[in-house]
Amino acid sequence: MPSKVYFGSAHQARLEASETLPAKLDLILDQLHLRERVKGETVVIKMHTGNNMSYSTVHPVFVRRVVQAVKDGGGKPIVVDVNWDAAGAEMRGYSNEVIGCPVYPAAGPDEKYFYAHERTYKNIKHWLVAGLIEDSSFLINFSHVKGHPTCSFGAAMKNIALGCLAGETRGAMHDSMHFDPYWFPEKCPDPSALQAIIASCPFSAVVEDKENPGHLHLHMEQCNQCGRCLKVAPAGSLKIDAVNFLTFQEAMAHAVDIVLSTFAKEKIVNLSLATHMTPVCDCFGFTSMQILPDVGIFGSDDIVAIDQAVLDLTASLRLIEEDLPTSMEVHTRTGHPFSWMHGPLKDPYAVLEYAEKLGVGSRKYELVDVLPVEKLERSEMPYIAAH
Repeated sequence: MPSKVYFGSAHQARLEASETLPAKLDLILDQLHLRERVKGETVVIKMHTGNNMSYSTVHPVFVRRVVQAVKDGGGKPIVVDVNWDAAGAEMRGYSNEVIGCPVYPAAGPDEKYFYAHERTYKNIKHWLVAGLIEDSSFLINFSHVKGHPTCSFGAAMKNIALGCLAGETRGAMHDSMHFDPYWFPEKCPDPSALQAIIASCPFSAVVEDKENPGHLHLHMEQCNQCGRCLKVAPAGSLKIDAVNFLTFQEAMAHAVDIVLSTFAKEKIVNLSLATHMTPVCDCFGFTSMQILPDVGIFGSDDIVAIDQAVLDLTASLRLIEEDLPTSMEVHTRTGHPFSWMHGPLKDPYAVLEYAEKLGVGSRKYELVDVLPVEKLERSEMPYIAAH
């Protein structure tokens, strides 16, 4: 049976508060029966509060409504994020006074509070789940949809896969992209050829390995697979292979599977806000121009289904190329617009394929619009009294 994904469009027919996204969030929370489900629960709300000058994260207005719904239902809410974001969250409006509950670092202020889970995947053997995540009895996964340089797309899956694991595991997940070899120095004995490969990349994605002089290191995040390096590399010396990029996607699926296994299935709710979608993650510490039109807000008990729905509803949107940083380029207009920015081998659907195989959720869903936009010929402008 397809999973239900509740949706509130960013569009509205009338200039009325009842048709705005916060109001549609309320309708989604009603459909998910959140208040009835959280009585007596310790509810952890995992979100990304951003850092430094970020302002495109989930606005505190939305967070406050979720926190209040939890309190109304008799739950005890806290918001968590990684330590360096949680430490300054109040500077971006995420404070107890504003959102109605405290903000804590999920794995403690020094990333030393976690529970270890054993599972071998390439270079990773220990998955360190943040202590405040595993200590809680109910999870609300509230993500902001945006692009991401490692996997092209970040939303519900990535919010859990990276944000609910301690730093050691996050580092190992990024390192997993280098598990499968892509540089074969014996095929490139000429130092000038190595320098030519490095010089060919306009994104500084190909550099000399700091630990192994004479070897190349590929910064996967910066690589958009344009192929310039392959044109100058001696035959067989360098591979730009899907396996390196997809390894991170599969590692994310394993991370989500492990984190969600610490909760009862009926005690997980996922929310995603698809507005002001930027090229890269909110953890970069700034907000750039948005690169896709606003879509709306989503809610589901199924983390795979909600990301699938977000991708499907954004797949046909126009990439606002004029708002891309000039340091980025679009060279392949195939696949999802997120891949246009970050490269065709960074397939945003891949993590969902891996997660579905692990039994995390289903890519099949039924989209339920909680407040369909009416086709009105004219919308009356309300009068706002001066007093």
